[in-house]
Amino acid sequence: TSITLAQLMLALAMALYLLRMLRGPRAQDRVVALDAFYVTGMLLLITLGVRTDSTLYFEATLIIALLGFASSVALGKFLMRGEVIE
Repeated sequence: TSITLAQLMLALAMALYLLRMLRGPRAQDRVVALDAFYVTGMLLLITLGVRTDSTLYFEATLIIALLGFASSVALGKFLMRGEVIE
Protein backbone atom coordinates (compact mmCIF):
# COMPACT_ATOMS: atom_id res chain seq x y z
CA THR A 1 0.00 0.00 0.00
CA SER A 2 1.00 3.64 -0.05
CA ILE A 3 1.88 3.69 3.66
CA THR A 4 4.37 0.87 3.14
CA LEU A 5 5.98 2.75 0.26
CA ALA A 6 6.17 5.92 2.37
CA GLN A 7 7.80 3.99 5.21
CA LEU A 8 10.38 2.49 2.86
CA MET A 9 11.24 5.90 1.43
CA LEU A 10 11.52 7.41 4.90
CA ALA A 11 13.79 4.56 6.01
CA LEU A 12 15.99 5.16 2.95
CA ALA A 13 16.15 8.88 3.75
CA MET A 14 17.11 8.10 7.34
CA ALA A 15 19.92 5.84 6.12
CA LEU A 16 21.26 8.65 3.93
CA TYR A 17 21.05 11.14 6.81
CA LEU A 18 22.91 8.69 9.02
CA LEU A 19 25.64 8.45 6.38
CA ARG A 20 25.90 12.25 6.31
CA MET A 21 26.12 12.36 10.11
CA LEU A 22 28.97 9.87 10.12
CA ARG A 23 30.94 11.29 7.20
CA GLY A 24 30.53 15.02 7.77
CA PRO A 25 32.74 16.70 6.57
CA ARG A 26 31.95 19.63 8.89
CA ALA A 27 30.15 19.81 12.21
CA GLN A 28 27.46 21.99 10.65
CA ASP A 29 26.70 19.26 8.11
CA ARG A 30 26.32 16.77 10.92
CA VAL A 31 23.92 19.03 12.84
CA VAL A 32 21.73 19.58 9.77
CA ALA A 33 21.72 15.83 9.11
CA LEU A 34 20.72 15.21 12.73
CA ASP A 35 17.82 17.67 12.41
CA ALA A 36 16.64 16.01 9.21
CA PHE A 37 17.09 12.58 10.84
CA TYR A 38 14.82 13.32 13.78
CA VAL A 39 12.18 14.97 11.59
CA THR A 40 12.18 11.95 9.30
CA GLY A 41 11.99 9.69 12.35
CA MET A 42 8.93 11.63 13.47
CA LEU A 43 7.33 11.14 10.07
CA LEU A 44 8.09 7.43 10.23
CA LEU A 45 6.41 7.20 13.64
CA ILE A 46 3.37 9.05 12.29
CA THR A 47 3.04 6.56 9.44
CA LEU A 48 3.34 3.71 11.94
CA GLY A 49 0.59 5.31 14.01
CA VAL A 50 -1.67 5.59 10.97
CA ARG A 51 -0.96 1.99 9.99
CA THR A 52 -1.61 0.50 13.44
CA ASP A 53 -4.31 3.00 14.48
CA SER A 54 -2.50 3.62 17.77
CA THR A 55 -2.11 6.96 19.53
CA LEU A 56 1.09 5.85 21.25
CA TYR A 57 3.15 6.68 18.16
CA PHE A 58 1.73 10.20 18.00
CA GLU A 59 2.68 10.82 21.62
CA ALA A 60 6.19 9.55 20.96
CA THR A 61 6.37 11.92 17.99
CA LEU A 62 5.59 14.89 20.24
CA ILE A 63 8.34 13.90 22.67
CA ILE A 64 10.85 13.53 19.83
CA ALA A 65 9.83 16.96 18.51
CA LEU A 66 10.47 18.59 21.89
CA LEU A 67 13.80 16.84 22.42
CA GLY A 68 14.88 17.45 18.84
CA PHE A 69 14.18 21.17 19.06
CA ALA A 70 16.08 21.47 22.35
CA SER A 71 19.05 19.56 20.96
CA SER A 72 19.09 21.71 17.82
CA VAL A 73 19.20 24.87 19.90
CA ALA A 74 21.94 23.47 22.15
CA LEU A 75 24.07 22.30 19.23
CA GLY A 76 23.60 25.62 17.45
CA LYS A 77 24.74 27.54 20.54
CA PHE A 78 27.69 25.22 20.95
CA LEU A 79 28.80 25.66 17.34
CA MET A 80 28.41 29.44 17.50
CA ARG A 81 29.94 30.15 20.92
CA GLY A 82 31.71 26.98 22.01
CA GLU A 83 29.50 26.67 25.09
CA VAL A 84 25.91 25.71 25.75
CA ILE A 85 25.31 27.20 29.19
CA GLU A 86 26.55 30.72 29.78
